[in-house]
Amino acid sequence: MRRRTLLGAVGAGTAGALLGAGDARAATYGGYAMAYFKESPTMSGASYRVHLAVSADGLNWTPLNQNNPVATPTLGSGGLRDPFILRKQTGGFVVLATDLNGTDWAYQSQYLHVWDSTDLRSFTGYRLLKVHSLATHAWAPEAVWDPARGQYAVVYSAVVGGHNVLMVNWTSDFVTASAPQTFFDPGYDAIDGNFVTVGGVNYMYYKNNTNSTLLGARSSTFNPSSFNVYTGSISPGRGVEAPQIVKSNTSDVWYMWGDTWSPNGRFFCWQTTNVAGGSWSLLNDRLYTQPLNSKHLGITPITTAEMSALTTRWGTPTWNRIKSYNFPDRYIRHSNSVGRIDTYPFDPYQDQQWTLVPGLANSSGVSFRSVNYPNRYLRHSNYAIVLANNDGTSTFAADATFTRVAGFADSSWTSFRSHNFPDRYLRHSGYVLRVDPITTSSSTTDKQDATFRVVH
Repeated sequence: MRRRTLLGAVGAGTAGALLGAGDARAATYGGYAMAYFKESPTMSGASYRVHLAVSADGLNWTPLNQNNPVATPTLGSGGLRDPFILRKQTGGFVVLATDLNGTDWAYQSQYLHVWDSTDLRSFTGYRLLKVHSLATHAWAPEAVWDPARGQYAVVYSAVVGGHNVLMVNWTSDFVTASAPQTFFDPGYDAIDGNFVTVGGVNYMYYKNNTNSTLLGARSSTFNPSSFNVYTGSISPGRGVEAPQIVKSNTSDVWYMWGDTWSPNGRFFCWQTTNVAGGSWSLLNDRLYTQPLNSKHLGITPITTAEMSALTTRWGTPTWNRIKSYNFPDRYIRHSNSVGRIDTYPFDPYQDQQWTLVPGLANSSGVSFRSVNYPNRYLRHSNYAIVLANNDGTSTFAADATFTRVAGFADSSWTSFRSHNFPDRYLRHSGYVLRVDPITTSSSTTDKQDATFRVVH
């Protein structure tokens, strides 16, 4: 979270507690749930509520409930940021969040939003938890089990001594909490604490709010003032905040997420096989996809049965987005009725949402129907891709129908072959979409331009 932005770290305490030393329990988890709130560049997609997404691999996410909220705060500011999910030691979950509606940075709340949930399919016991009586905020809460005390440590940022420090309260029920203490103060503005335990060592990643980079600290306990910095600064080359660490459920790999802000706010992701070494490699956008308009993620491992129950309860989107292979930070969208790929995020965000319907000319194919203009489809006209009203003609139907085939650049991705010009494929050129002849002997660039991934 930068000085005027609240996008702190959530969720890794859960992953760390369940997937810690030796990762003995990793195999018992078949997926992940993510909590987040939403914003978009012009704030048209803003929603300061609890949203949920699920993932089988912890990298590629499917928003639930059509990307609509699953829980709405009604107390305090009436809105939230930074939702965090913790799987409790006794079973079930607790959800914590910052009491701040939107970007009203002058609002100073001494409380956190709290919900209980047995299965993330319903949320009960909504309340506010008071964590301090200071004339400051309580931002980006996270909770982690402290086995030495037999209680949960609730960690958040607040201004003490003229700058943000990480504060802590202990609780057993998230109804009442101990008096606050300073948990970590490196002598400069520090926010967004995030925890994971590996090999009996507790690691905390946080944001240096003076230069918007991430740092790691570690300790053998959760005692206040016991964590010491052990990494250099971590950055994707721009300001980053809200570190979030989660263990892969299929390999000995750890992922760390980080959030960035406008004008082009988005998540970045790093990986390592050695948390103790403190060296992280930035992943290519091709390997992961965040939920649409998501901000400040919080991840908790879930079982395959829990993930299935969540998708049954909340449903998966009726729309898709289409990611470019060689420009994986760009998605297919329409703009002034022209098909193109643009860098995520952008507004109107609905321009990148497509209902993939059975092909108008051949039901075994696919046609791209616009979500915000549901009478309009992508079609080719003089080989250029445009968004146009369906006029009901056979020519329109053929122009708007494509056959999904294995991606030219990567067979796990997709290429789209024109129905009525089967030697031509959907591709981008100068970021503008068209249909061109593509073969296995085409240039690497041409094959990459014609390769896409269907995501949410």
